[in-house]
Amino acid sequence: MEKQDTNYRLCVPLQQRVAIAVWKLATNADYRSIAHLFGVSRLIACKCLKAFCSAVEDILLPEAIQFPNADEPQEMANYFENRWGLPHCVGAIDGSHIPILAPQEYHTEYYNRKGWYSIVLQAVVDGKGLFGNVFAGLPGSMHDARVLRRSGLWDMADGLFGGQHRVIEGHDMSYYILGDAAYPQTSWLMKPFMDNGRLTEEQTNFNVKLSRARVVVENAFGRLKGRWRCLLKEMTAT
Repeated sequence: MEKQDTNYRLCVPLQQRVAIAVWKLATNADYRSIAHLFGVSRLIACKCLKAFCSAVEDILLPEAIQFPNADEPQEMANYFENRWGLPHCVGAIDGSHIPILAPQEYHTEYYNRKGWYSIVLQAVVDGKGLFGNVFAGLPGSMHDARVLRRSGLWDMADGLFGGQHRVIEGHDMSYYILGDAAYPQTSWLMKPFMDNGRLTEEQTNFNVKLSRARVVVENAFGRLKGRWRCLLKEMTAT
């Protein structure tokens, strides 16, 4: 992001360029206000944001958001079981809609079931609400199960969760994550029993316990959007 001074003008210092981008992302203020606040043009403010986001994606993302190594899943499972009462579980998955302005092409694909245009942000978090995997950009009309299958997580899952096994109620279980009813049931993704009106008491209690545990990913999305308020307002799809 750092620029060099020229014979015609001084460049915007690196610290100021970062501050402009962070302020925009955190407050979602308009570029006119940001330009006035930092003493730059609206064009410079926009360029700072794009450069910062590119740098974060290329450099910080692989460091800040990553799945645990081979030694960490057991610790994660122990924490999840102690807090939520579900053995051998290492996290939860969910999707969240990020509002955008209607794109000029294929705009109907971005119109979600809630009645507005969006892209889908899919995320997996651990028992503490820390993000371990994210995938974003698919149209808001796409079903959660299809988003999962289009993400890199689907192809990597067997290797990520197929480590140490544990016998639970007579079943040999690998590590797994929790999802809502929209997701497919797999060896590494646990979903609630479908409520057909004839669930047993044991199945109902399981659904309640799973729902309570899944709140960890919903709370993570809430904190994310509270800190970075740009995710609450319409943005362009590109």
